[in-house]
Amino acid sequence: MSSRHEKEKGVNVQVLLRCRPFSEDELRTNAPQVLTCNEYQREVAVSQNIAGKQIDRVFTFDKSGSKGQLPAEAGVIPRAIKQIFDTLEGQNAEYSVKATFLELYNEEITDLLAPEELSKFSVEEKQKKQLPLMEDGKGGVLVRGLEEEIVTCASEIFTLLERGSAKRRTAETLLNKQSSRSHSLFSITIHIKESTPEGDELIKCGKLNLVDLAGSENISRSGARDGRAREAGEINKSLLTLGRVISALVEHLGHVPYRDSKLTRLLRDSLGGRTKTCIIATVSPAVYCLEETLSTLDYAHRAKNIRNKPEVNQKMMKSTLIKDLYGEIERLKGEVYAAREKNGVYIPKERYYLEESERKAMADQVEQMGLTLETNQKKIEELQDKYENQVIQSSELSSELDATRKTLEKTITLLARTEEELKKSHML
Repeated sequence: MSSRHEKEKGVNVQVLLRCRPFSEDELRTNAPQVLTCNEYQREVAVSQNIAGKQIDRVFTFDKSGSKGQLPAEAGVIPRAIKQIFDTLEGQNAEYSVKATFLELYNEEITDLLAPEELSKFSVEEKQKKQLPLMEDGKGGVLVRGLEEEIVTCASEIFTLLERGSAKRRTAETLLNKQSSRSHSLFSITIHIKESTPEGDELIKCGKLNLVDLAGSENISRSGARDGRAREAGEINKSLLTLGRVISALVEHLGHVPYRDSKLTRLLRDSLGGRTKTCIIATVSPAVYCLEETLSTLDYAHRAKNIRNKPEVNQKMMKSTLIKDLYGEIERLKGEVYAAREKNGVYIPKERYYLEESERKAMADQVEQMGLTLETNQKKIEELQDKYENQVIQSSELSSELDATRKTLEKTITLLARTEEELKKSHML
């Protein structure tokens, strides 16, 4: 989850922890508790006795989750939405809010807010329509064809959430009665109108990404079979790639494997990018989920060491924004006309695949060059910091040396005076 804020030298990823209560099944079977949280010390302790050997681990995080003023069943997204609209309404400024909601299922992106079409195809077939993930030319990615809904209040966003969540894939497993079989990304884009002292109108744009990751799953214990097993395999595969990305960022490796999965491509700006990021790790106190709990805690604990470089929210002249919107409208009109009249450019499949392969190879090369440049820049910054520290240390040592010399001179003078007095006393 991420949002763009004021530019800073470097900001660590924040990690919040929430420990869910025991489920009814766990309470009924008296499941042993292996995890305890200390909200005041911001610690979570895992304790388990395996084959007579006591295993104790302690993790430290930034905050523990709290209920706040909303109902206990309210999730992270409703809380964030309430805070956003409370802040906007308190600013007494013109603003607009847009929302998108997508699902990543088996490495396929679908739009959870797309309107239902009356056609001969079944709902299941329509949901299989993939949306392409493309580079935006600014170092980020965009999903082409994603539906944007304009909202004016928090209740309208809640309606969108209900509509999109109803389409999201869930299924019952032996570990969870309503297990998420996909990752989801709910994005809120806000435009606020400001006026300069000269009377010009500016539009400030900010974005909040709220990501719900499907949990890692032990296939043998969850009882997943056939299609469910494939779903779990794809979930675990994308989470493993996310783990490699986190490790590469923490260990400052030259290559970060963002392109190995669509999930990490979508989260690229949130991990080692230009945004402020917060991760909420939800864990279980029961012994049955110990493997998943430890995996989640390790993930979150490593992610704490990632440093992002947030950038200032984008500002542009109102006239520039209107011009860009007109350009986008003309582009969409052209695409619709070409599709209707079938007068677009057509090329053989082999040539298309060849050009697409070459374009991807070039994009990978550009990305690698950018990563190398970023790595070299970090090394230069580290060397600059070391040099500045050496200069400061050298200055401090010089000051200490001067002080020591003055003390030595005073001591020599005092010693000479003492020797002179001692000689006079002997003569007497």
